[in-house]
Amino acid sequence: MVRPILTAKICMTDTKTPPPEIIHVTSHRITCDGGGGALGHPRVFLEMGEGTQVTCPYCDRQFVLDEH
Repeated sequence: MVRPILTAKICMTDTKTPPPEIIHVTSHRITCDGGGGALGHPRVFLEMGEGTQVTCPYCDRQFVLDEH
């Protein structure tokens, strides 16, 4: 007997994901802990290098260099 394989189809247009938080910084080296104290994530140290922005791999916050 062959059993059919049931799959769930997820449509990404149905979900309402808020846009990532954008934080303006004055240094190429920054840290992120997700904010929210104990509800955040482990502290990570991020380096922009030659670029002007970097995204946290945990919470998707975008850090943008403010060159003013």
